[in-house]
Amino acid sequence: MLTRMIVIVALSLGLLFSGIAPAADNPGKGTPQTECPIQGGKIDKNLYTDYQGKRIYFCCSGCADDFKKDPDKYLKKMEEQGVTLENAPGAK
Repeated sequence: MLTRMIVIVALSLGLLFSGIAPAADNPGKGTPQTECPIQGGKIDKNLYTDYQGKRIYFCCSGCADDFKKDPDKYLKKMEEQGVTLENAPGAK
């Protein structure tokens, strides 16, 4: 019983410090975009498009082209994942 409790506590602490669990002092806030919404790869901050006042980053230029074909599909996906997009420069 004690061993099981220690394992549960250790796993909980691991999740908390890994950034997977939401921070208790930052409720309701999403996470910044770090993955391409098309392929899931690491984003390149030099490859982006601005859409509806938000800046969306991609891993390659092909993904930017795919995004433009159905942007709302990918925005919904990112929203469901809790991603908070940066405001595009000049956006209100």
